[in-house]
Amino acid sequence: MNSMENTLPLNPEESPETAETLADTGFGDILRDFETQQAPEGEETGRGLIKGHVLRITPDGVVVDIGRKMEGMLPLDLVRGRDGQVVVQLGQTLEVSVAGRTDDGYYRLAVQKVEAPKDWSGIEQAFENKLVVTGTVLEVVKGGLRVDIGERAFMPASRSGARDVSEMAKLVGQKIECRITKFDKEKEDVVVDRRVLLEEKAAERKQEAFAALAEGTVLKGRVRTLTDFGAFVSIGEVDGLLHVSDMSWTRIAKPADLLKEGDEINVKILKINPTTRKISLGMKQLQPEPWAAAGEQLQVGQRVQGKVMRLADFGAFVELLPGIEGLVRMIDLTWDKRIRKPGDVVNVGDVVEVQILDMKPTERKIGLGLKQLVEDPWAAAKAKYPLGSVVEATVTDLQNFGAFVGLGPGVEGMVHVADITREKRIDHPKDVLKVGQVIKAAVIEFEVDRRRIRLSIKQLEPTSADHFIAENQVGDLVTGRVSDVKEGRAKVQLAEGVTGNCALPKAAGAAASSAGGGSVDVSSLGAMLKARWKEGSGSDTDKNQVRVGQIRQFKITSMDAESKRIEVTLVD
Repeated sequence: MNSMENTLPLNPEESPETAETLADTGFGDILRDFETQQAPEGEETGRGLIKGHVLRITPDGVVVDIGRKMEGMLPLDLVRGRDGQVVVQLGQTLEVSVAGRTDDGYYRLAVQKVEAPKDWSGIEQAFENKLVVTGTVLEVVKGGLRVDIGERAFMPASRSGARDVSEMAKLVGQKIECRITKFDKEKEDVVVDRRVLLEEKAAERKQEAFAALAEGTVLKGRVRTLTDFGAFVSIGEVDGLLHVSDMSWTRIAKPADLLKEGDEINVKILKINPTTRKISLGMKQLQPEPWAAAGEQLQVGQRVQGKVMRLADFGAFVELLPGIEGLVRMIDLTWDKRIRKPGDVVNVGDVVEVQILDMKPTERKIGLGLKQLVEDPWAAAKAKYPLGSVVEATVTDLQNFGAFVGLGPGVEGMVHVADITREKRIDHPKDVLKVGQVIKAAVIEFEVDRRRIRLSIKQLEPTSADHFIAENQVGDLVTGRVSDVKEGRAKVQLAEGVTGNCALPKAAGAAASSAGGGSVDVSSLGAMLKARWKEGSGSDTDKNQVRVGQIRQFKITSMDAESKRIEVTLVD
């Protein structure tokens, strides 16, 4: 209080009113007014802060000139860095606030904890030049890691190179290399990336490894991934493709049938494409090629057993030896022409006996036959189905021109549309027949070379001649009309569609010949016209003459039902 009395002298000339006013004013208010009057104009920064300059650094604190009669004192604890060292320098400008007085008479100053001036030049240079910086991983934070690279930086989890949180935790405390990808000096925001360096180094290692590879080299690899078409195999720092066709000499349906992920295998580099950086690998190339010895183990004409591996529209593939397949073409599967696809004869997985028809080892082709091991049904067909024989068969197919019928394994006959029926004219076999129908037909034509049998259904239908023969007997008298006379024989129409053969008496034949056969003299033409036959004429000459158009009485002398031949003689 004594000091304040000395500092704030009273003016004896002040009025009693003034004294009363001072008495009513608090001491703190008076002190603040005094300090405000003593502070130089322009030194206050607002919010109660005053700018000051560091005068001295003592063991007791930092002496700061705040522009007043008395200096201020900052405790050392407020100006120490993270390492415990004082971070202010002589002459440095600070923003402080007056918190009171010290026992030594200084203003007791307060200030936010002062950090050492940050030198961002190195970080800024590394950012601009994309340099590699070394840092220590401090801790795992939300979304990534905190890394000390001289200043604290943030590393996103996706750029840490770690696959999960557990791997990120293992990085804490480790020194790592990274690259600054974001730098904001004002906000003191620094972001770093470790993954980009890992990828660059991996790319460099791959390039070095790729350059060291050579076609034909045999390496040990590990199956990394399986696909439908092959396997990706890691051979050191690079991957190659092992196509399914290069896995084995034997055919395999899918890579998983032979390999699994993680398998260690020996592979041969088949091809390297430096442009696309693709590597083709092979496994089967490390084994002897089966086709090299195919000529020694297999010969044309040989009968061998094999397994049906796959079917195609044109035939069946049969494995004869591991890695060696032959083809049984559709035409060599069976003698039966009704078969339309290989699956009607064999199935995948069947073990069959086949005959080697031809071989081309250099082209990796072997022709096989299945039907050649059984007798050709056409070899005995002619004896089995002679001309005129009647067969019973099933309709297998209908075409515009006729119907096909099965006569037995590998043998087929055809009924032409004109040979189906006598009753009416048909446009298509389906008007009368249907597939699966059993019919009877007669063999009317046989061509061994063309493997063709022509049949007739209508041949078995009763004709007018059949009915006539059934209704008459030899010796019966019948009436008929002469339809033709030639060389002593006449053809006689006995009924609709029925013709008989008649041997004429010599007189009648001669008369007929003179009347209607040979050349006729013009001078006798008139006489011939006048001698025209009239039915009922009693002339002996007319009776002896047999002319076309005459209706005469005949006697049946013979009838052959098989050949439908009828013989008659003239009665009157």
